[in-house]
Amino acid sequence: MLKILKLAARNLARYGRRTLLTTGLIILGVVAVLLFIAVSGSFKGLIVGQITDSVLGHVQVHRRGYVASIDNLPLNLNMKPEAVNKVEQALKGIDAVTVWSPRLKFGAMFSNFNETTSIRLNGVIPEREAAAMPMLPGRLVQGSAANGLLERGKVLIPEILARGMKIKVGDTIVLIATNLDGSVNGKTFVVQGVLGDVTGPGGRDGYVHIEDARELLRLAEPEVSEIAVRLTDLGKLTAAKAQVVQALSEIRNPQGQPALEVHGWDQLSPFANIARMIDLLDLFIRVMLVGIVLISVMNVMMMAVYERIREIGTISAIGTPPRRILELFLSEGLLLGLIGTAVGTAVSLGLIYALNLWPVHFKFGRQLDLVLIPSIAAADVLLIAAIVVLVAIAASLQPAWKASRMDPITALRHV
Repeated sequence: MLKILKLAARNLARYGRRTLLTTGLIILGVVAVLLFIAVSGSFKGLIVGQITDSVLGHVQVHRRGYVASIDNLPLNLNMKPEAVNKVEQALKGIDAVTVWSPRLKFGAMFSNFNETTSIRLNGVIPEREAAAMPMLPGRLVQGSAANGLLERGKVLIPEILARGMKIKVGDTIVLIATNLDGSVNGKTFVVQGVLGDVTGPGGRDGYVHIEDARELLRLAEPEVSEIAVRLTDLGKLTAAKAQVVQALSEIRNPQGQPALEVHGWDQLSPFANIARMIDLLDLFIRVMLVGIVLISVMNVMMMAVYERIREIGTISAIGTPPRRILELFLSEGLLLGLIGTAVGTAVSLGLIYALNLWPVHFKFGRQLDLVLIPSIAAADVLLIAAIVVLVAIAASLQPAWKASRMDPITALRHV
């Protein structure tokens, strides 16, 4: 086999310009695919991290039917204390879960004594919310985090509301909310901080302490609207979510149906559609790579067979078996694939390293200074390399088969 490879290498060297052009096309395809995978994966991971680590969490647990009515923030679909305790006990037994944060979500009227508007509020346990949403304190554009996130009697408000109503840190405001019974209650708060927006739902929400939220809503029981869960590895979301669903499956409502629903971040954020489009583009780019390699290698191998008909006839006439001729041309395709893959991978890794040394800064939505640091998994590199080599061999198969089945006498007569 080694002799066949040496002979194949000599044959490729004989037609240096054509070999160089073909390997150049393969290198270009490999570089384009690997760079796209690295950059798009980094972009997707960056935006998903912004959403999950500062707003949504990786997984959320709700009472059945809550998400379908989430725009109205229905208080009648809150989880009762008994259900909350069962959920927390179940989450403690799941290794994929690191921390979780109960929330009480509701709508309120927000007033600075001169103007009034509406606001969505999250009643949270500050230290647990900060642990489950590690990027949330970093969203503060004014003020500072205290008590993990905020103190009793204080509120974090969205930047768009603070700017529109000219509210500063330290100002006193009033929150007015209607509870489940229809009674209205108001409570004064001090603005502790102003939060910058993020991509996705909830980016314009405000935050209060969960005990303040319960007082404002006059709740008789410590119920919650949702429990946001942080996982050890977001890449294992599907498996971890299945574990959570299994652990909570025994909690049933009076009708015998599961009383709770478990949703991943991708079921709660519209950015999930963009993430799916990125994955689809990734697939299209890989298909394009297959096309580039297939066309370029098949073209060069067909030309090689056409130009070397007399040569093929000669080696066939002196007794070279068809299998050897087939191996020779397949080896040439293999070498083209290996060389193109090796050089293309080296160039791609070099460019990715350069982008890490000099990272790209960009804006996305209201995020003004996101830093793109591309990376690529070894599994992706190996997969692309395998695809290129296999397609190169497959592209050589038809010309190689034609060469191996050529009649020696007819080939020797070829002019």
